[in-house]
Amino acid sequence: MKSKETIVKYTATALLAVLLLISAIFMISGWRNGHFDSFDSFRTYIISFGVWAPIILTLIQALQVVIPVLPGFLGCIVGAALFGAAGGFWTNYIGISLGSIVAYWLARWFGINIIEKMFSLKKYEPYIEKIQKSKSYTTLLFLSILLPLAPDDFLCYFSGLINMPAKKFTAIILLAKPWCILFYSLFFAYFI
Repeated sequence: MKSKETIVKYTATALLAVLLLISAIFMISGWRNGHFDSFDSFRTYIISFGVWAPIILTLIQALQVVIPVLPGFLGCIVGAALFGAAGGFWTNYIGISLGSIVAYWLARWFGINIIEKMFSLKKYEPYIEKIQKSKSYTTLLFLSILLPLAPDDFLCYFSGLINMPAKKFTAIILLAKPWCILFYSLFFAYFI
């Protein structure tokens, strides 16, 4: 007979798998229907959800970390344009932070197999080599999350793979991620 802990783990894994499948279908459908092709098409798509638009953008920003089919900065631009600097910041910060934490835990639970399915490892080999040569992965991760254009999604998965402590990873995401998003939100709220 299976223990309660094993049953809970299998149930949580099954629910997560179903949620990810539904999310993947949602994201792929949006991508195939051209909703993520440009700023205008993405903005129109988000507006179509009416009062639910901020929640949908938050969820899409979380999902784009887990299932990288659209660049995160596109959501930051749309969030700032639709909801202003403050509203755009919060929808993007909450979504991207949640997605980053989910990606970390997916890598912890499922290992290298999930990373090989999600990313072309050839593209990330230079980063892996730098990480392996780095004396402090924590500093490297903090700076990568802090600055724009780093391979954030991959590093979130990679951090889970190397078993970085969850508290340390979450602290880095929560402390480093807002600055880049704040910059995007302020810049795009006033220049778009």
